[in-house]
Amino acid sequence: MANLTLAVDDDLLHRARVRAAEEGTSVNAVVRELLTAYSAADRVDAARRRLVALSVSSAAGSGGRPITGASPDPGRST
Repeated sequence: MANLTLAVDDDLLHRARVRAAEEGTSVNAVVRELLTAYSAADRVDAARRRLVALSVSSAAGSGGRPITGASPDPGRST
């Protein structure tokens, strides 16, 4: 496993350590989880877009009628 050095404000690190301790974890574990989620976000968003595009183009479950009102952009409501 690689090591990472970060420069953060002393007060920020103190508050992060206190909160992590209250939650029974460490700042290291919190940062690791955040980086994991951050690096996976593109794949999740791409999968979500593919799923929405597939549901828009599919007539399955609609009695053969196209499904209306679905947006291929998951961040936009119709």
